Amino acid sequence: MCSACGFPAAPGHWTEAGAANAHERLRGRFRRAHVLQRVLPSYHLNVHETNDILGIQLSTLTGSHSIVSHLDDVWALAEKVNGTPVDPLDRRFIGEE
Repeated sequence: MCSACGFPAAPGHWTEAGAANAHERLRGRFRRAHVLQRVLPSYHLNVHETNDILGIQLSTLTGSHSIVSHLDDVWALAEKVNGTPVDPLDRRFIGEE
């Protein structure tokens, strides 16, 4: 149970599979945020990940903020904000440009 909000802890997400402990899950979250910080600016979005908020914080260039729970929600929100499809496997993101 979260001591701040009183809700039960969120179950793990598939992107956290293989993490042996909370430290490895947190390190994985920061690693994913680092990748997102390189990908999302081309869609006019910024991402921020902290240890004190459960979720990925997205912000637009106009200052609008949203918190999403999981990585798959990032792509849905990016598409909604930009009004265009976002392909996380675009060649320019995986180094094949």
